[in-house]
Amino acid sequence: MLTFDIEEWFQVENLRQVFPPDSWEAMPRRSVAPTRLVLDLLAEHSIRATFFVLGWVAEREPDLVREITGRGHEVACHGYGHVLPMKLTIEQFQQDVCRAREVLEVISGHDVAGYRAPSFSIDRQRLSVLEKLGFLYDSSYHPFRLHDRYGSIGDLGPPVLPGVYQLEGEMIEVALPVERIGCLPIPVSGGGYFRLYPGAMFRRLARCAAARQGHYELYLHSWEFDPEQPRVRTAGAMATFRHYNNLSRTLPRLRELISMLAEMGGRFVTVGDFARQARERSTSATG
Repeated sequence: MLTFDIEEWFQVENLRQVFPPDSWEAMPRRSVAPTRLVLDLLAEHSIRATFFVLGWVAEREPDLVREITGRGHEVACHGYGHVLPMKLTIEQFQQDVCRAREVLEVISGHDVAGYRAPSFSIDRQRLSVLEKLGFLYDSSYHPFRLHDRYGSIGDLGPPVLPGVYQLEGEMIEVALPVERIGCLPIPVSGGGYFRLYPGAMFRRLARCAAARQGHYELYLHSWEFDPEQPRVRTAGAMATFRHYNNLSRTLPRLRELISMLAEMGGRFVTVGDFARQARERSTSATG
């Protein structure tokens, strides 16, 4: 499962102190061109993927959303305003999700079945909101506990598949992959890790994750395919490193990863299709 979070470069948490939401309308939007780079690469390999689109972006770039669906990909929900869900009240979180899903469904003409929280900021209460709203799946659980923004959802019970859980309301949770070197947890899910690790090391870890779980999910952001985006020097050394490190390597490294996964005999599917298969498997096992 290749997944892409579609958001503007100035909306990320690492640059939030420099670009608060009330400044966004004045900023140059750049999400369309890098997303089309991704779409073209996927078309070269006949791959269907899942795009978690921010509602704010969808309202301003409706043709991009239509192009994503027109090329056969799944559009899923990334919330509306890219505020960390754990910083919202439960009511505010529900309003944010509903607003974004309505925008995406009207523009795309398709039902939106999946959700991913900005920065994987999620907990059980917010998962319950998604279940109540009828989402087929969530893919916000990142089990790497050392990250300062990731949420915690506790024990989800026995998995349907490794890293895949069916919650009480039948919603499927698809966790991001984490490998281990000894007792050290090593995220191999994408994003900054994809750009930080040496390329060969990331591919080796991804191969291990795919072999261990029987499936593999990668996430990347549209702005990670845009090395020419404006540089901000006032967000702090760590924040700017997290955001800008190795942007020029994202596209070629994705090409290499796709080739490796294809050579392993991998079949590329959307998260929605994967979640439906997982739920059918769970239903058959308990039926």
